[in-house]
Amino acid sequence: MTLDEMIAHRDALLAARYRGVRTVEVEGRRVGYASDAEMASALADLERRIAAGTAGGRRRIVRTAASKGL
Repeated sequence: MTLDEMIAHRDALLAARYRGVRTVEVEGRRVGYASDAEMASALADLERRIAAGTAGGRRRIVRTAASKGL
């Protein structure tokens, strides 16, 4: 799925969720969701994938270390 497709699907999913509809149709494909929680999970996944696609896919990892100095 390309970045533009993910953004279009996210926008359609948000619009359907705000209208209270559980069925979304994007590019001729129809997807039905059983509950609002399932839609929220799909939105969170799309947001994560879009963020990874726009940020170059790199994640920052911070590691800390401590010692007593003995």
